[in-house]
Amino acid sequence: MKHTAIIPKEMKSYSDDWKMSPGIISNGHVFLTGFTGAEKDGSLSSDPEKQMRNAFEKIGTVLGEANLDFDALVEMTTYHIGLRDHLELFKSVRAEYVEKPYPAWTAIEVAGFVREGAIVEIRAIARLGTN
Repeated sequence: MKHTAIIPKEMKSYSDDWKMSPGIISNGHVFLTGFTGAEKDGSLSSDPEKQMRNAFEKIGTVLGEANLDFDALVEMTTYHIGLRDHLELFKSVRAEYVEKPYPAWTAIEVAGFVREGAIVEIRAIARLGTN
């Protein structure tokens, strides 16, 4: 089975530096890598809401490369440092991007990320076509 990488030009470093694809099309789905909320220049805001929005915007960029939008999401897993401290804020930001029928969602608290200062990472699966 053939897989097709989705590598938006602004995310070429993911492939070059980390040897991973921001998204992979396989078997009727798009599998998105986990995205933190780093800025385009690589810096990381200390504002949790800004990090959350940046992570969602990266997901939107990859979905857009596949001619999809957030309505195509079927599953989302989010990883959080201090989950209880910012869960309500995260739910509020997330609600601006996803609508009914909502994707399945699992939120997991973690001890840390490779990127110092990151507080959230979001990975997702989207479907191609319509159901």
